[in-house]
Amino acid sequence: MHPRLRTTAAACGALVLLGAAGCGDHSPGSKSGELDMGIAVANISLNFAHEMVLGAESAAGHAGKVNFKAVGPPNTDGPAEAQLFQNLTTTARDGIVLENLDPPIFTRPAAQAVDKGVPLVALDTAPTDGSKIGFYVGNDNYALGELMAKEALKRLGAHPEGEIVIGVPNPGTPVLDNRAKGISDTFRKLAPGVKVLGPFQTYSDPGQNYSSWSSQVNAHPEALAFLGVGDADSYNLAKIKKTRHGTWLTAGFDVDPKTLEAVKDGSNFVTIDPQHFLKGYLSTAILVDSVRHKDGKLPQGWFLSPGGVVDSADIDDVIARQKSATAAYDWYKPTIDKLLADQQARIKPLKDAR
Repeated sequence: MHPRLRTTAAACGALVLLGAAGCGDHSPGSKSGELDMGIAVANISLNFAHEMVLGAESAAGHAGKVNFKAVGPPNTDGPAEAQLFQNLTTTARDGIVLENLDPPIFTRPAAQAVDKGVPLVALDTAPTDGSKIGFYVGNDNYALGELMAKEALKRLGAHPEGEIVIGVPNPGTPVLDNRAKGISDTFRKLAPGVKVLGPFQTYSDPGQNYSSWSSQVNAHPEALAFLGVGDADSYNLAKIKKTRHGTWLTAGFDVDPKTLEAVKDGSNFVTIDPQHFLKGYLSTAILVDSVRHKDGKLPQGWFLSPGGVVDSADIDDVIARQKSATAAYDWYKPTIDKLLADQQARIKPLKDAR
C-alpha cells in the first residue's frame, strides 16, 4: 500500500497554520537528496481540490524522498490562497503545483517565485501571460461542457423545446466559463428549439449554492434541465430535485460522494468527471522528474489531461475508485503510465488551453 503524505490543511485545520506548518526540515541539495515541494489549491474543503491534493500526494509518495505540503483556504478565497502560496514558496523551494480560481491575483506572486528559482506547474487553471509559468496540466473544459450537453440531449429526445438553465459557481474563472460555453454552444448548435438561460452565478460555497439553485428552480419551474459546472452544483441540484419531486434533468461536475450517490439513485443523469486525482498526480510526477533529472527544466505548453462521463453504466466502478487514494491510483495507473510514457503527445500550445 502506498503511504499517503500528510496534508497540512487537514492536519492543522486552520488558515493561519496552513501557511506556517511544515512537513519536514530538509533544504534543497541536502545529502539525503530530499526535495521540498508542495501544492496550493483554491479551496481545501471542496472535493475537486481534495482530489487534486490526493493525486499530488500520491505522486510525491511514489517518487520518494519528497517532503510535500498542501495548502489552501477552507473557503474559496483568492487573496487568502495567494498569501498561503507566497508562504509556501519560502519552504517548498524545489517546486510547487499551483491550482487557483482567480488567475490574475496570482500573476505577480507566481512571477516572483519563478524569479527566485522555484519551478511552478499550473494545475487545472491556465496561467496568465505575466505569471512566467510555462507549463500547465488541465482538461479541455470546453469539450467537457460539450460532453454534458450531448448527454442531456440523449435524454431529451428528438427536437426538444423549452428552457435549460446553466449555473457557474465563480464567473470569470476560465475553467468554469469554458465548461458553460461548451454547454450553451452545443445546445444552440444541436437543439435550436432550446432556449439557453445563463450562466447564472451559483457560488462555490455549498450553502450559497443551494440557495442560488433554489431561486433558479423557482424562477424557471418548467425548465427542461438545470446544469451546473461545479461540484456543489451537482449534489445541490440533486437534493432540490428530490425535495421537490422534479422531473427536469439535473447534473453537474466532479465526484463528490454526494454527487456519486445522486448518479447512483438516478437523481442526476450523469456527472462529468474531470479526473482531478489524475491531474494532481501527473502535474506532481512531471514536476519531480523535471527537478531530479532535467535540471528543473519543465516541459512547455498545455498538457491535456482527460476527463469523462460517469453514468449508471460505470457508477459502481467509480464509487469503488473513490474509496481511497490507493484505490484511485490503482484505477488510474494504466492511464498514468501511458500518459507519462509519451508526454510530448499530450502537449499543446499554452495559448490553446480552454
